Amino acid sequence: MAGRRKALTGLGGMADNLESIRRDILACTACPRLHRYTREVARTKTRRFASQTYHGRPLPGFGDPKARMLVVGLAPAAHGGNRTGRMFTGDSSADWLMRAMHRHGFASIPTSEAVDDGLVLRDAYVTAAARCAPPQNRPAASELRNCAPYLRREMEVLAGVRLVVCLGRVAHQAVCRTLGTRPGEFGHSRLSSHGGLHILTSYHPSRQNTQTGRLSWEEWDGIFARARELLDGGGRAP
Repeated sequence: MAGRRKALTGLGGMADNLESIRRDILACTACPRLHRYTREVARTKTRRFASQTYHGRPLPGFGDPKARMLVVGLAPAAHGGNRTGRMFTGDSSADWLMRAMHRHGFASIPTSEAVDDGLVLRDAYVTAAARCAPPQNRPAASELRNCAPYLRREMEVLAGVRLVVCLGRVAHQAVCRTLGTRPGEFGHSRLSSHGGLHILTSYHPSRQNTQTGRLSWEEWDGIFARARELLDGGGRAP
């Protein structure tokens, strides 16, 4: 793991922990556009959630502090995580993610609907490249740079991680930048390694991908079947 430690040196460290990262993310106002947008969405809401109080702030990751698998997505959804206050919670992408993670033993239940729904992640931690819901699901390059230290700090603190599952090209690029390596060509179910970590890429389970057939359930489920094999097969990435 020496290569990984060298790549991540500088922003984590012994004094850092997941709770301090969480506090810093929740208080972040580094991106004026996203700061305005998340609060405007929380104010105007959408009809089906009109009676609910939205979170309307940046989101930290969540899961098992001893996780061997880190799942990195793009950003919270405007009426998903930005509403519920938990990453990958309350939208169709969350449905796909937790159904697959539950099937392969990474989640206690197959759904992720609310922060008090009883979901517990096992051997897995879920986070994202951007921490605020962006307009049109497109964070700007400067906004991704502002968020980059949070991913770096999480990866430093989550010292047990052996596999990073990147959901989409942006997540893959963010992880590779964090590790100080050039991202290879992006594609579904491509495996690489760096500094003792396996890096497995997948198309994001967005409606755009799942409803158009770009990502089938079989292909998606295969990502987490492969993750389980990589983690439990006993091998480490070179």
